[in-house]
Amino acid sequence: MSVHYLGILAIVVFYLLILFVGIWAARKSKGSGFDSEDVMLAGRNIGILVGVFTMTATWVGGAYINGTAEAIFASDVGLAWCQAPFGYAISLVIGGLFFANKMRSEGYVTMLDPFQRKYGERMGGLLYIPALMGEVFWSAAVLAALGKTTIMLTRSCHFAK
Repeated sequence: MSVHYLGILAIVVFYLLILFVGIWAARKSKGSGFDSEDVMLAGRNIGILVGVFTMTATWVGGAYINGTAEAIFASDVGLAWCQAPFGYAISLVIGGLFFANKMRSEGYVTMLDPFQRKYGERMGGLLYIPALMGEVFWSAAVLAALGKTTIMLTRSCHFAK
């Protein structure tokens, strides 16, 4: 069993690059008067190209890629069992066509803001629980994908052949 040193190096370089970009961005924005809403929404002034790349990076992560590959490889029917890419694409198109302009014109920051404004803070807090659980499980899936990748690169487990 051999260790893929080039793969490990690529992962280390990738995460160091992310760290350095984050440090650079933090230093650049320090003292510029940005608040958390400006940071989350990029000042509501983002181009279409950057928006497309940002949405792609947000939705397509390690868990998505590993899960898609596993669903296609493990099933007899292949791509027919892999619904995530189609569901994500349809939801983004529907959200963009029917909800984006309204949410932008109302100045909403999150998807829960319209509900919180209409039904109150208590309902907003209650609706936050499923959103939080989704983020927790999504983060777990991404970490599991990173773990699988690391196991395959280091060959450190009995099922990594």
